[in-house]
Amino acid sequence: MADSAGIQQGSPAIGAAGLVPAAPGAGGTEGSGAAGGSARIAVKKAQLRSSPRPKKLEKLGVYSSCKAEGACKCNGWKSQNPPPTPPRTDQQSNAVNLQEPCRSCSHTLGDHVTHLENVSEEEMNRLLGIVLDVEYLYTCVHKEEDADTKQVYFSLFKLLRKSILQMGKPMLEAQESPPFEKPSIEQGVNNFVQYKFSHLPSKERQTIMELAKMFLNQINYWQLETPSQRRQRVPNDDAAGYKANYTRWLCYCNVPQFCDSLPRYETTQIFGRTLLRSVFTVMRKQLLEQARQEKDKLPPEKRTLILTHFPKFLSMLEEEVYSHSSPIWSQDFLAGASGGQIPIHTVISAPPVARPLYYSTSPVSVDPSTRGSVSPARKTSSALEPNPVGEKRKPSEPLAHEENKRPRVVGDIPMDLINEVMATITDPAAIPETSLLSAHSARDEAARLEERRGVIEFHVIGNSLNQKPNKRILMWLVGLQNVFSHQLPRMPKEYITRLVFDPKHKTLSLIKDGRVIGGICFRMFPSQGFTEIVFCAVTSNEQVKGYGTHLMNHLKEYHIKHEILNFLTYADEYAIGYFKKQGFSKDIKVPKAKYVGYIKDYEGATLMGCELNPSIPYTEFSVIIKKQKEIIKKLIERKQAQIRKVYPGLSCFKEGVRQIPIESIPGIRETGWKPHSEDNPSTCEGEGRTDRQTHTFTCTFNTNTHLFFFLTTLPVKKTEAPGYYQVIRFPMDLKTMSERLKSRYYTTRKLFMADMQRIFTNCREYNPPESEYYKCANLLEKFFYTKIKEAGLIEK
Repeated sequence: MADSAGIQQGSPAIGAAGLVPAAPGAGGTEGSGAAGGSARIAVKKAQLRSSPRPKKLEKLGVYSSCKAEGACKCNGWKSQNPPPTPPRTDQQSNAVNLQEPCRSCSHTLGDHVTHLENVSEEEMNRLLGIVLDVEYLYTCVHKEEDADTKQVYFSLFKLLRKSILQMGKPMLEAQESPPFEKPSIEQGVNNFVQYKFSHLPSKERQTIMELAKMFLNQINYWQLETPSQRRQRVPNDDAAGYKANYTRWLCYCNVPQFCDSLPRYETTQIFGRTLLRSVFTVMRKQLLEQARQEKDKLPPEKRTLILTHFPKFLSMLEEEVYSHSSPIWSQDFLAGASGGQIPIHTVISAPPVARPLYYSTSPVSVDPSTRGSVSPARKTSSALEPNPVGEKRKPSEPLAHEENKRPRVVGDIPMDLINEVMATITDPAAIPETSLLSAHSARDEAARLEERRGVIEFHVIGNSLNQKPNKRILMWLVGLQNVFSHQLPRMPKEYITRLVFDPKHKTLSLIKDGRVIGGICFRMFPSQGFTEIVFCAVTSNEQVKGYGTHLMNHLKEYHIKHEILNFLTYADEYAIGYFKKQGFSKDIKVPKAKYVGYIKDYEGATLMGCELNPSIPYTEFSVIIKKQKEIIKKLIERKQAQIRKVYPGLSCFKEGVRQIPIESIPGIRETGWKPHSEDNPSTCEGEGRTDRQTHTFTCTFNTNTHLFFFLTTLPVKKTEAPGYYQVIRFPMDLKTMSERLKSRYYTTRKLFMADMQRIFTNCREYNPPESEYYKCANLLEKFFYTKIKEAGLIEK
């Protein structure tokens, strides 16, 4: 933020546990930054929410328009006798008179708060939270000196002010919604870890992942410089593009840190390579500089990680960030990369951030991140449907002759081996339990477990003009109307009521403790082959429990049973992410002629569709995937056990045989080895015997992952090792050796061995004997002489 406001740009502090983000700045707000401001606001909100109801009404009345007859235009009550500042300690702060007249319109305080008489305490506390955020933003506007930042603060101030007047939820209206670029920074760093370090052993790869998490944590709390500051530092840069990203960062990442009425996102999840390029150089320089300044404060176990490994990690990442041909920024990276790739949430988990719950204001709204764990049986019934929702379908068993006709695929696994592994998996004790908070757990596991225990129930209900009204059904419909109205404040209540009670519409309701906590309202068009989803919401205090996902899975099974295999819905910008997770996309499979004139159009929403697969039991789908993962894991373990098999030694050499084909060695093929003619026919062609041997050895040494951080193939950089070239007069590295090998510099074995020995000697000369690198040099030197003996470069 602006330096003139007392908040320095960037430069997180380095604490005892390693790199820890400093308190993020709040622009020109109070000098302690957003962390201090957020804490103060939280204390004020807690105090205000514990106040008596009359005191709350007085606070809200200041921001509420007058409701007196005569079309009064006063937009906030103002006391004629304001208390002194600071208020006297003997003042009766709880004595609030609703008959006190307003200084602006002379109407009473009660006329400004009549619309709040029947509002619940929960809703009133929510509005009071927005009030304090408005007051804090008002301070920000007046203290901020940077024009761009002040403009954003003022826009957010007006947005929150309007939300109080309309009793709605703050929704940022923008042409684009998060994420703004794909792949995200988090995904790109993940791809980088996979691309560069997937071959490392487990322990070293874990160190890389720790560095990646450290780096992502820094970006999430990094303070961007203002557009005016950047123009002064980089005058030729894309000023318009940076200003757009800076505005988005303020609205979605920075301001929500201290104004929790606004939805908050993590910087690394909604921004991509463009923003990373604009901050990486400055960020890297400041992080390394501060690490060197505070190295004495670091614990010993973190010192090597931060002072040595982290700079090398950043240097390698920098090349990929600014390279025009780096594959890590391709959206097809995971699909096209060779070998097994790990999804991002299982590799790197960015620092947890408490996000406020928010809903969409157009037709569809759901909890955006439903997570959970385990599985349930069903307890569902409906007064209107003969077959209750959630009734398990019997899976169709394949016939024997159909199984025999199934074509064999190259690499397919024999069924007898599958059955053998399945016998071990069917034992529940053999399947490791997944924590509810684990990144590996399914979103709907917790909801399934609650359904199995009878905590929640699912019912398809609807109004009827032909049957006698059922009191319980009507009460549930009223509850659904309340949930949809509360979670979709921009939708007219009359419109919601009309559709919920319309006999042509049905609603899959989620019941907990006898009351409605969520549901999906829909209308089926059997003749057209699709169903329109109209409303979808879960009450705010029951979100992030997997209910949204489990609701949708039940709805899918219900429609499969009724032979309707397509969903259509209009989703607003906040619901698109939820529907994508449930299998919806913008690629509509239903012909346009089938739904035009049938489905309702909503302004500002995106039409999305989902095609159902009748062979998938959706409510148990994550359980099936979990079992499949366990089967694959067992198969891999069996394969590894076969590869580890010990073969007897070769005895042919005792009989005078001097040379045998490599492929004749027992077990060599099982490891995946291929002759040069199969793998890379051009390798080593035309080289002499010495060149071939040194080339083979250099390739082996290059791919040795025993000590990754010691063995960098690039020359040592001055920024990473201060004073290195003053100590080391004759530096050497593997890149230089590789170039010399290609140019046929090594005419004798002694030249090759001398250069390699120089790497170890330089390392021991620059690093102290107790250091990790000194020990690494000794280990690699031993490995070197073992390998050159095996390669026949020296006599054993």
